[in-house]
Amino acid sequence: MASQPDRRPSPAARYLVVFAIGLVVGVVAAVMLLRALQARQDPFPGALMHVMARQTSELKATAAANRCSASDSVPRLQSLRAMANDLESAFPGLRDDARFAGAASSLRATLDGALAQPPATCAQVTSALEKIGNDCRACHQDFR
Repeated sequence: MASQPDRRPSPAARYLVVFAIGLVVGVVAAVMLLRALQARQDPFPGALMHVMARQTSELKATAAANRCSASDSVPRLQSLRAMANDLESAFPGLRDDARFAGAASSLRATLDGALAQPPATCAQVTSALEKIGNDCRACHQDFR
């Protein structure tokens, strides 16, 4: 009778299982750490900029669709104006900066002018959008 060779399981399988468990635990720990860091950040500044960008793009879309009556553009301009009131509170670290205050004030003045004489034609909507874009660009060039 021939003796059978000793067949023990390879230790590589155990190492593979331990490696897989370590990988899963590492991924879970990394996700928990990133979520904790994210919870410490204030979402308000980014959210304000996203909503203002969305309102501006919707205003551009109404102009592109040739729907340029005051009833189409005024609600977007009012939303932009209301959000422009919160610029200083969204960026408290820049509140005392003269360039930031000037850019925010300029944006509010542009929006006040557009609301005082609401654009009734697509050319007027486009002109208002250019002025708003210039005010936004002035701030973003300095502080983005």
